[in-house]
Amino acid sequence: MAQASHMHALVDRLARLTPQNVPASALAQAKWCFLDTLGCGLFGSAQRWSRLLAAEILDEGATARCTVLGAAHRAAAPGAALCNGTASHGFELDDLLDEAIVHPGAIIVPAALAAAEASNASGVDVVLGIVAGYETMDRVGLALGMEPAHRGFHKTSLAGPLGAAVAAGVVMKLSAVQLNSAIGLACSTASGIKTFAVGEGGGMMKRMHAGRSAESGVRMAQLAAREFSGPPNAVESRFGLLEAFGGASARPGAIDAHLGERWAVENVYVKVYPCCSWIQASVQQLVALRGSAPLEPAAIRSVRIGTNSYARRINGTPVPTDTMGAQYSIPYCAALALTGEPSDPAMYSDEAIADPARRALARRVELVPDDEMEAAYPRHYGSRVRLELADGTVRESRVLDPHGMPGDPCTESERIAKFTRLAGRVYPASRIEQLIEAVTALERLGSVRKLSALLEPDR
Repeated sequence: MAQASHMHALVDRLARLTPQNVPASALAQAKWCFLDTLGCGLFGSAQRWSRLLAAEILDEGATARCTVLGAAHRAAAPGAALCNGTASHGFELDDLLDEAIVHPGAIIVPAALAAAEASNASGVDVVLGIVAGYETMDRVGLALGMEPAHRGFHKTSLAGPLGAAVAAGVVMKLSAVQLNSAIGLACSTASGIKTFAVGEGGGMMKRMHAGRSAESGVRMAQLAAREFSGPPNAVESRFGLLEAFGGASARPGAIDAHLGERWAVENVYVKVYPCCSWIQASVQQLVALRGSAPLEPAAIRSVRIGTNSYARRINGTPVPTDTMGAQYSIPYCAALALTGEPSDPAMYSDEAIADPARRALARRVELVPDDEMEAAYPRHYGSRVRLELADGTVRESRVLDPHGMPGDPCTESERIAKFTRLAGRVYPASRIEQLIEAVTALERLGSVRKLSALLEPDR
């Protein structure tokens, strides 16, 4: 018999989730997370990396039951999860769990949707799968600690396969034993390094980290359903996930601490701008400090941003070479916030980031250590900004929690507006309204395939 563990305690709880033992507020937030991720995925499905990947998966000719966002054809569940996870994580617009430093929506929602389509599950099964998947990713992310990130691992793709396996497994109504097997299998698929953030050009790999995690989780849940077994203690045992990646910062007790007292799905960070989470506070402040209209670079004497040491090290490249690099560059995003529209995805294109005046301004952005922001990280993603104009005017501000974080959450109307804006790249207004209505009533769908029909593109 397997030794009892913190992970087993969590799985035993999640395997028994019902609409009656999950707070109504958590169930409601799960639907908002579904909608936000769906919007990100629909927008991302039109990006080049998403189209390339969808073409690869759809060419495999597998049993086609599951939606690939933006595509007219369907794929098997793992491949659909891979495509939709990549699309959802594809433009730095998807949600985040702040202290755990993991992106759940782009992994959990595609995994839950694909598993539900493959098994013809109900809408309420999807909602419960999302709640369970977010909870797993949050707790595993916390248990890993900060060492993986400091060593260059992308924590999202370490915790992601486990969260996806649980989300898919709950949708499929796997037993606790089967869920533990799925998690044990998923641990060996955890991977992902942060070379995309070092300033040499990020390429497309980070986009696929969420997709690979979603794909792995669905596949491992399907294998566990066939009684393919995994190591029973792959998270906490010798050479397990926490030891291999977490090292000295691992905290196994975080996996099942205070179960049921706080639900991760109710504490997500909904992004406002299409850039790295640690940059949002600086962008938000600079937009406010500049005023309603963009400034000319010549009108700006200096920009100083105080932030935590990790953000300074990872996000300090002043002259990015591609879209990924721009979305991870504090100096570029600061220059964009002052001289353009940082919420517009077009401002992160190769053409936009090559603008000579903006690049020159980005080189003048000074990043400095800030003791308050250092102490607050990773619970808070704040920054302190000082803007001096050419006429000598000085404007300063400080934000500990950028808008969209749990400390300053987006409103329902803002979340609907974000979905409408993103989905509008794919669907007409009438279809968008139908999707919003279907997702907000998700728990009343007898089969998720009714929602799938709405996701089919116009022909």
